[in-house]
Amino acid sequence: MKKEKLIKKIESLKKEREAIIIAHVYQRDEIQQIADLTGDSLFLSRAAVNTKAKVIVFCGVRFMAETAAILNPDKTVLLPEKNAGCALADTIVVNKLKTKKKEYPHAAVVSYVNSPVEVKAESDICCTSANAVEIVNSLKEKQILFVPDKNLGRFAASQTDKDVILWDGFCYVHHLNIQLEDIKKMKTKHPQAKVIVHPECQKEIIDIADFTGSTSQMANYVSKNNAKEFIVGTEIGMLYNLKTHNPEKRFYPASEKAICNDMKLTTLEKVVSSLEKMEYKVKVPEEIAAKARRSLNKMLEVKHENKR
Repeated sequence: MKKEKLIKKIESLKKEREAIIIAHVYQRDEIQQIADLTGDSLFLSRAAVNTKAKVIVFCGVRFMAETAAILNPDKTVLLPEKNAGCALADTIVVNKLKTKKKEYPHAAVVSYVNSPVEVKAESDICCTSANAVEIVNSLKEKQILFVPDKNLGRFAASQTDKDVILWDGFCYVHHLNIQLEDIKKMKTKHPQAKVIVHPECQKEIIDIADFTGSTSQMANYVSKNNAKEFIVGTEIGMLYNLKTHNPEKRFYPASEKAICNDMKLTTLEKVVSSLEKMEYKVKVPEEIAAKARRSLNKMLEVKHENKR
């Protein structure tokens, strides 16, 4: 089926199912194109809570759909690609977290949303890349156990006086597939370009960037900045969003290798199938969901300021 027909089919099925399509900005261009809402994890978490739709089709990865399901127990949440996981989330399991908590009994556990639901349930509060700094600074505890992304944790630690203990996890897209040499090469090609990077990148990259922030914060920075060129240090799907909202500006990926394979698994055909068959339904056992919901709601209660 051609793209145009697939899009028409999706629009028809959306009305029939009273559904909304939510997509992360790392999704394929055509998925972002047909989505009702696109954004980063924090924006999508809030959007999922505020929607009046009966069905949420979450074009992202499993932990995102699980978050939407936990925050919306009265709605049906569908994940079009059942195998869309997250390598970062896989770097932590709940039993190892419990062991680490015993080592640091006075530490507050802050879990990045890129983590399994069982880990969220064992956490004091969750965070996203957009609000990690605010979340850490909002806690009364002086010691913070930050899981699982060590680069985001280090970035948050640089802007607080808390003792932040890091988990040894990372996102391969940002930690391995975007290197300092990539940034330097692109800067040589485009000397006037501003360098904007995600806090999941390594410290040496963050240190030379003009701006570090979540994808929504990057978008905000670009819209307000007078520069006409930007080197973008995050997953390449972000470029579609930036180009769409800033057609007069030019954007260059920091690395062509910055691709999340799981994010690219979702296709228009799979969205159609998801709406037709009402699959794959994401459900979290209520005992775990209740604990994870507490951590997520605590996050949502913290005032978020869109800043570096």
